[in-house]
Amino acid sequence: MKIGILSRKASLYSTSRLVEAAEARGHEVRVVNYLRCYMDITAKRPSVIYHDFVADRNAAEEELHFDAVVPRIGASYTYYGTAVVRQFEMMSCFSVNESQAITRARDKLRSMQILSRAGVGLPTTTFAHSTRHTKGLIDRVGGAPVIVKLLEGTQGVGVVLAETRKAAESVIGAFRQLDANILVQEYIKEAGGDDLRALVIGKKVVAAMVRHAAPGEFRSNLHRGGTAEAVKLTPEERRTAVAAARAMGLSVAGVDMLRSDRGPVVIEVNSSPGLEGVETATGVDVAGQVIQFIETATSRNQKARTKG
Repeated sequence: MKIGILSRKASLYSTSRLVEAAEARGHEVRVVNYLRCYMDITAKRPSVIYHDFVADRNAAEEELHFDAVVPRIGASYTYYGTAVVRQFEMMSCFSVNESQAITRARDKLRSMQILSRAGVGLPTTTFAHSTRHTKGLIDRVGGAPVIVKLLEGTQGVGVVLAETRKAAESVIGAFRQLDANILVQEYIKEAGGDDLRALVIGKKVVAAMVRHAAPGEFRSNLHRGGTAEAVKLTPEERRTAVAAARAMGLSVAGVDMLRSDRGPVVIEVNSSPGLEGVETATGVDVAGQVIQFIETATSRNQKARTKG
């Protein structure tokens, strides 16, 4: 099988592990920088053309053909990256995560609305355009302390813990003065600075870890000094993670949850979860399971087309 990894850097841990896993299972695999692709949007013969002019100005253009692609689309390039994924979908190429699902997951507000409609547990969350609603935003989530999140933020950037009402009002006012869209969420005190990351592939959780925030930090992101270890999820936590990924339409997802007094609550669903932290913490070959999922899914699709 010919598999394309859509990633800007072949040296990234997640990308290199996917390549390693695909090759180990006998597949032909190639890393493609999606920003160096352009598309021929033609009704009868859509195509994706690759021209690596950065590496070699004299490089020839070539049309790309894969049986399956694994999108590793950076948050800063969601629009163009998902357009490339969508073009491969037009070419009947299987994508581990569909372009529409990736777009959904990148929109924090839309994600929360979709998860809410699906009945997935969430922190109480509010959203407004005007600072005139600041009092209501804070009151609705139970008062200070609150979490204020930039909708465009990633990897913990633009996430602020406002410990007092005055601080919350100041942060909300400052962000809105910059015309930034924000969410205001309740602070789950009982989580104690820890969160859960569940790796969902298909319809099951294949690995899970608990991440601990560094001293003096409330965000548990590993690149911010947090630590991680393997964790056994409860049946309810597993069901919540799978339900969240399904609601977003993602076949491979990293579902971040907090343990609250009322059960697990989802804080984010990631369409391109990093593999280094979870593989290191759990020892699970997540990359191999992604490739195995591709094999199963493409085989099923081929059988369906044959019957059709």
